[in-house]
Formats: sequence, C-alpha cells, structure tokens
Amino acid sequence: MKILSIITQKPSSTGSGIYLTEILKSYQHLGEEQAVICGVTKEDRLPDIPSVDFFPVYYESEELPYPVLGMSDEMPYNSTRYKDLTEEMLEQFERAFSKKLEEVMSVFSPDLILCHHLYLLTALVREKCPQIPIFAFCHNTDLRQMEKHDLEKERIVRNIQKLDKIFTPKEAQRQEVLRLYGVEPEKVINIGIGYNAEVLGLPTGDVLSPHGIPRRREIRTASGEKYVKGEYWDLLFAGKLGEKKGVFSLLRSLEALYQKGRKNFRLFMVGDNGNQEEKEAVYALAKTCSYPIHFLGRLDYSDLIPWYEFSDCFLLPSFFDAVPMTVIESLACGNKVVLTALEGLEDFFTENLPTAPIFFVELPPRKNADEIPEEVLPIFEERLEKQIAQCMDSEYSKMISMGNLSWDGIAEKVLSYLDFL
Repeated sequence: MKILSIITQKPSSTGSGIYLTEILKSYQHLGEEQAVICGVTKEDRLPDIPSVDFFPVYYESEELPYPVLGMSDEMPYNSTRYKDLTEEMLEQFERAFSKKLEEVMSVFSPDLILCHHLYLLTALVREKCPQIPIFAFCHNTDLRQMEKHDLEKERIVRNIQKLDKIFTPKEAQRQEVLRLYGVEPEKVINIGIGYNAEVLGLPTGDVLSPHGIPRRREIRTASGEKYVKGEYWDLLFAGKLGEKKGVFSLLRSLEALYQKGRKNFRLFMVGDNGNQEEKEAVYALAKTCSYPIHFLGRLDYSDLIPWYEFSDCFLLPSFFDAVPMTVIESLACGNKVVLTALEGLEDFFTENLPTAPIFFVELPPRKNADEIPEEVLPIFEERLEKQIAQCMDSEYSKMISMGNLSWDGIAEKVLSYLDFL
C-alpha cells in the first residue's frame, strides 16, 4: 500500500512530529511504501528512515518567506502564529503546499493520506484530493487554534467533516472534535498513543538503585559535564520553556519546597522556546531560585533517553495537553511522574497503565483553554509543590507493565479502518 503522510510543521521536533516519525517507522516495519510532505527550513535535518521519501516545503524561502507555522503559539523554534497570517501569507502557504502536493501525487499516487492536525493544511488536502481516503490525527493543539481565533474556520470545519476517519488520543479530545467540527460520531475513534519499546526501558550496564528502581549511575552533557547519582533526587522537565507548560509555576513550587527545608533535589530542564522574551523570563526566574537548575537545551530524541534513565521524577505541570508522549516515555524508563489532571488524562492512565506512579495535580479553572488566571496561580502552585514532595517520598521498587501501548499496534489499527470504507 502507498501511504502519504502530511504535516505543516517540522517532523520530530514536537509531540506531533515525533508521533508522525514513529508511525512512519511502524509502517516501514509493515512493509508499506511511504512518502511525506512536511514544512521545514533548509537548515533542518529530515528524519533518516529507510525507504521513506520526504518532500519538504521550505519556509524562510522565496516561495514561503516566513518562519514555520506552529500549531502552538509558542514553539520550541522560531515560528509563525496562525493568527498573525495576512491574506498574502495565507496565499503563499496555500500555493507552496498545493504545488508540493501536486508534485507528490504525480510521482507517488497514494492509496491513503494521513494528515496530522485537524486544521488548515488538512482542509486544503481534502479539497485537492476528494477521491482519496484521508485519515487525520488530532493532536489537541489544533483544537486550541480553533477556539482561539477564526482563521478560515468555516472552510476548515466544512472539510474536516469530509474526512474519512479522525483519530484522537483520548475520549476528552474525541468529545471536543465532535463539538468543534460537528463530525459524524462514527468517524471519530480514540486510538491512544504509543512508545518505542525497542529503545525505551530501564537502564542497563552501570546502574544503581538509590530509590528502588535502577537508574544510570552517571550522565554527561554534550559539552562533557558529568553528573553522578548521589544524595539528590534528580527531577526532569522536558518541553517548551514557557508559561503554558507550567514552567514558571514549576520553578516557584520547587523554590517553596526548598525553603521549607527540602533541599535534596536538583532540576534538569530539556527544551527551548522560540519566543525569546519568554525564554529569557524563564532563565531570569531560575537565577533567583536557591536549588540547582541545569538547562540542557533542545535534545534529539536519542539524546533525551539517557536523561529519562538518569532522572527519578519527571515533572510536566502543563496547562493544556492531550496525552503527553514524554510522560509515556519517562514511565517506560522507570520514572515516577507529576502531571496536571487535564481532562481525560486520569481516565486514560487508569485504562491503559493502571499501576503507573503518577501524581496528578488538580488544575484551578482556566481561561482560553490554556491559561490559569493569575489570582489562582498560588493555589495551583501549592498543589504542585505537595505532589512533587509526595512523588519523591513514595516507594517505587517494581517496574510497571507498559501494557499494549505500541506504535506498531496503533499503525495496524489505523489501517484496519480502511476495511470499513
């Protein structure tokens, strides 16, 4: 079978990009013929997946002279917000991707198209390819764009309704898709999320078990700096260094914990922020904190895995998310997790990983889906502080079973729905 995957932004740089890359690998395992259309800059490195042909659309070029469009308003790289698109920029976007789509259709002729995000490019692809089955993956950030502004909203809704199947990570997203797009319920399927069991797992070799589960004894940064397991609890954050990932609240909560006498921890932060002003604000707040904080920058997937194996607790106090892949990955490597109790997350983990050591933080009421009013932030941060302390104090000595959360299983399930068309 010939499968064409399409994404507006960079593959493998964010959660949706990693999702795309892992699905590509799974279809390669299954022997499917594949092509990919994605949006990148000429400086970007494309994923190296044997027998997968990439057809990039280049941003920051004469044809498309602005940074990569980001489904989040704050991306980990320089990006353009959808709400800032002018008519001219929109025309450039449609012209560039339509041209690339026509090129791929002439040389590849797919049997199935898989689009990522229920948004503008997916709507365009449905218009251009009315006779080909099109399935699409919801990654949650598309829902946020639909709620925050009206860019091409009627056109997007009209064409999303014409998709053959839509896959959501959990029931909360499925309900939002039904509400926002008015899609026929039988078209929308919860498909979950996977992890790569070939590369993710407990560390082996030079390990020790200071808190129960085997951990890496030591780790080095790209610059050669070495960290050794010892008296510290090693805490890890991986994501965009911004407000909506809960970074400011995380730093303040840990400072409160430190000031109460809990001083045996250090924080490692993986990630970046294309918004330089917000990134600098994170660094400025970190300088006021009394506990050790180490910024590791953006890491490739393969470079992040050793940090999962070294850390004890993974912290993600995000204000808005689907099922974060980093949480699944960190659990697979033996971490305990502190996570905000976003809609449907507790149900997802109860169903799929019922014994996972996750400590949920209740969110106060939000505005605009991804913002916590300033007046209630102290309540959230006090809850976060308590859950981090409980996470560190809880016993965890027997690794959980990761169940059936596999990318190959998701890939096979997607193809099974072709039988119903």
